[in-house]
Amino acid sequence: QVQLVEFGGGLVQAGGSLRLSCAASGRTLSGYTLGWFRQAPGKEREFVAAITWGGGSTRYAESVEGRFTISRDNAKSTAYLQMNSLKPEDTAVYYCAADINHELSSLRDAYDYWGQGTQVTVSS
Repeated sequence: QVQLVEFGGGLVQAGGSLRLSCAASGRTLSGYTLGWFRQAPGKEREFVAAITWGGGSTRYAESVEGRFTISRDNAKSTAYLQMNSLKPEDTAVYYCAADINHELSSLRDAYDYWGQGTQVTVSS
């Protein structure tokens, strides 16, 4: 089993920045892709970004490309999502997820483990 806990959410003004962290514990994350998803009220959970085990490859949703950066520190079993130039439409609960079977999948069902989520609110 893998446990994932997200940190760093909060309230920020449009144009501001936040950095989310995802701390993993339990079995080793060796080989896992780590991803970030988000879910706004009344909407489906959507893909945001993903990063491979070695960190050499990343993938982003078009809506965040150029504004968000995903990274990971395997020594600390932690993934990060740096969010810059935030917009009100980025408001959502952000979830961290781990996927052992695929690389950089954007499909929610591909991910095996999920955190509880952290709220990000961007005011206009």
